[in-house]
Amino acid sequence: MFGWWGRAVVRLRWWVVAAAVALVVAGATWGAGVFGALTGGGYDDPGSESNRAAAAIAQHLGQRNPDLLVLWSSDTATVTDEAFRGAVSAAIGRIRAQADVEKVAGYTDPDASPALVSTDKHATYAAVYLKAGGEDGKAAAYHRLEPDLAAPGLETEVGGLVAFTDQANEQTKKDITRAEIFSLPVLFVLLVLIFRGLIAALSPLLVGGIAILGAFVAIRGLTYLTDISVFAINVITLLGLGMAVDYSLFIVSRFREELARGNDVPTAIRITVATAGRTVMVSGLTIVLALSSLLIFPQPFLGGLAIGGMAAVLIAMLAALTVLPAVLSVLGHRIDKLRIPLPQRRRADEAAGAWERLARSVMRRPVLYVVGVLVVLAAFAAPFLRVEFGGFDERVLPPGSAARVVGERLAAEFPGGGQDPISVFVQGPAGDLAQRIAALPDVGGATVTAQRDAASLITVTYPPDLPNADARRIVSGIRDLAPPPGAEVLVGGRPAIDLDLLESLAARLPYMALIMAVATIVLLFLAFGSVLLPIKAVLMNVVSIGASFGVVVWIFQEGHFENVLRFESTGYIEPSNMILVLAVLFGLATDYEVFLLSRVREEWDRTGDNTASVATGLQFTGGIITAAALLLITVVAGFATGGVTVIKTIGVGMIVAIVVDATLVRALLVPATMRLLGRWNWWAPGFLSRFYARYGIHETPEPPAPAEQRQSVPA
Repeated sequence: MFGWWGRAVVRLRWWVVAAAVALVVAGATWGAGVFGALTGGGYDDPGSESNRAAAAIAQHLGQRNPDLLVLWSSDTATVTDEAFRGAVSAAIGRIRAQADVEKVAGYTDPDASPALVSTDKHATYAAVYLKAGGEDGKAAAYHRLEPDLAAPGLETEVGGLVAFTDQANEQTKKDITRAEIFSLPVLFVLLVLIFRGLIAALSPLLVGGIAILGAFVAIRGLTYLTDISVFAINVITLLGLGMAVDYSLFIVSRFREELARGNDVPTAIRITVATAGRTVMVSGLTIVLALSSLLIFPQPFLGGLAIGGMAAVLIAMLAALTVLPAVLSVLGHRIDKLRIPLPQRRRADEAAGAWERLARSVMRRPVLYVVGVLVVLAAFAAPFLRVEFGGFDERVLPPGSAARVVGERLAAEFPGGGQDPISVFVQGPAGDLAQRIAALPDVGGATVTAQRDAASLITVTYPPDLPNADARRIVSGIRDLAPPPGAEVLVGGRPAIDLDLLESLAARLPYMALIMAVATIVLLFLAFGSVLLPIKAVLMNVVSIGASFGVVVWIFQEGHFENVLRFESTGYIEPSNMILVLAVLFGLATDYEVFLLSRVREEWDRTGDNTASVATGLQFTGGIITAAALLLITVVAGFATGGVTVIKTIGVGMIVAIVVDATLVRALLVPATMRLLGRWNWWAPGFLSRFYARYGIHETPEPPAPAEQRQSVPA
């Protein structure tokens, strides 16, 4: 199949190039409109009890949670001063007069709450409720309202959920621009050094551009069918460029290797697509299937990110299998033009070298290396045992962001401003429910704060310094109480949202793990004809991801390197973020496994010598994997320097996993374990061997004759 594909691409190369140009033009024009078609939010389970509670409260009692919090303050004047009060009153009047506004609560109202004024009397805020439904409608209303929010003579800052989402979206766009400005020049310099020539160095950037712009086209089309999170842009750029670099490096390196062996250009293309192209396809499908496991979660945020990542990886894979071979067939030996005069190094097609010596050294002491590497990885993973999960707040934004400043000032300067109370909606007679709630441990008070007809709202408070886990236990305790006879009770509020999110993710996490594991095992079996190697690959992924998760907890939960990475620890980890990192890292870890095992299998089919196959396979791929890891780290580092902590967490987690995977796991642990397994590496039961021979992802219709004998393991 792959040899035929290589010949077809050479024959149709100009048509392939023309199609790629058309896709790039579409992506740069129509696809660029994706930025205005994406949505914020989508972090909650639409069917959760907390979501249903919020909807019931809004329906029966009116909207209780403000969309915008407009904070006015002065260093000199107080709220009792005539000028201060007049400016605020005029601003509130303008806001109320807008068609987008349902109501406004301010301290100048006759029945105003004292909590709207800061304890030092130098600041006040108004709670603004918008008429629009849905996140996009509210965001549009906020932008129309924004010019009328300022009060002359006072400092004005806007917070609240709608402003927070809008500012997070804007920061995301800035982070993408910063990441590109930071990473692309460094990436190009590294590509020139690795490829030792300007022409070859441009190939990964070509594929990356096609992957990103093509994904923009795909995602914009999908926005007509479903909501996709604005953070999908980050994932598209990161994975599109990152996988393009990996796949291009593998394809171009093999093409140049075949040219160096004396093959003509069409033959070199055919062999490259049949070997490296096959590897790229297996790798791309593995990452796509790993990301697809996110689709089982009900949170639209995760589904949108999964769709964006899958689109980017698929298009990067297809571009590497079509556009890149077509361009290489046009360039031919000109791929080595404009070479950089660097010191000579060992030819890529030589089977002996530093990586081969490292592999043989590891395989002479396999037990020592296995134990040593596992101890190191366990030490990295240990902090994950202390993980605390919780929802994110305004602190994910950079210091000085208006929404973050408002949140911090409300918590520090206003009575009760730092607490997210629990909301208990009761449809029917409430009876003594408030008293029973007040008797629960850690509850500060339970008061009926709203009533209309048969519906009522009980607001539950707790100590402001109560840990998130204890606040969630209060929610569980309320839900465990028997409802009053004839009444329906729904518990909402921030602690309930966090609890529902954790329970929703935990309920589906085993299925996600099963999807990723089964997909990886099946694909790797089809690629290599082994039963044990795919299982071992899954275990290798687990240990490398565990090390990454431990470092993420140590940094972002426990607050190490806050000044260096420029973030503020919240004391907990946002769980849906870790689910996303898990899917991405599982796919990337398998990516490097496929690169290594493909060449090892090729040598095994040729020689039948397990030790020599592993050593030669690492020699041919060790440098490529290291270069790919270095280039991918460069891409990811641009995102790790961003202002949004959510994206920064993904970036740091990926960097740690890439470093661990490309060094400790692929260079040391994999050769050691393959030496211990010996011929068992390639074992499969007879019926599976026959299935692989007929349906496996290999170039020949069946494995070479000696391979049949290698399937049986000596007693």
